[in-house]
Amino acid sequence: MNLQETINAYWTERAPSYDAYQQRAERRELDAAAWGRVWSGALPDAPADVLDVGTGSGHVAFLLAGLGHRVVGCDLSEGMLEIARERAASTPDAPRFVVGDAVAPDLPPASFDAVVGRYVMWTLRDPDAAVASWTRLLRPGGLVAVVDSTWFTDGLGELYGERPAADLPLADATSIEDTAEVLRRGGLVEVATTPLQEILELDRCHGVAPGHDVQLQYLVMGRLPG
Repeated sequence: MNLQETINAYWTERAPSYDAYQQRAERRELDAAAWGRVWSGALPDAPADVLDVGTGSGHVAFLLAGLGHRVVGCDLSEGMLEIARERAASTPDAPRFVVGDAVAPDLPPASFDAVVGRYVMWTLRDPDAAVASWTRLLRPGGLVAVVDSTWFTDGLGELYGERPAADLPLADATSIEDTAEVLRRGGLVEVATTPLQEILELDRCHGVAPGHDVQLQYLVMGRLPG
């Protein structure tokens, strides 16, 4: 398998446990409220057309649809998409989920007001190519809003097995400014980085996924000129 196929297989295998953790009853409503404030403050007024890249089991996509946006979620993990689609079948005004590569979504140009992603930047084999693809999908004045952190300051290790040195460059980032710089190189303007203190406090109170550390996350945003 190539690197992308390895990543897809990894997340398909992890899909049930990953989604179960996202849906924990003791934190689900707190998360929805806190993340709702994050995304409401970032996105245009609803309804907007929003693409959620690397949607996984649809955590962000469902939240945005609940805020009144028209949402498409794309992912290459069939296991994640299966869970998302099952949930969508019983959810009014649910997102639409499609098989799609976050680096090069095969969707019509200028069809979205915003492209969002949570915890996806570090998994991109080529972040610069991804941002170039996203700007193609945006209408003039549209925005990119991504949430991530510097998860692997000591190195990614063998999580995805052997990988070419140039692939997944943000997995090794030691500053969130590396992510912001990718957006700037992609031609986005007004690029800003916002620390998500409320999410940090939730993590401190309720813990994070096994094998992870409590860590400050950031919202990184940029806008397409026009």
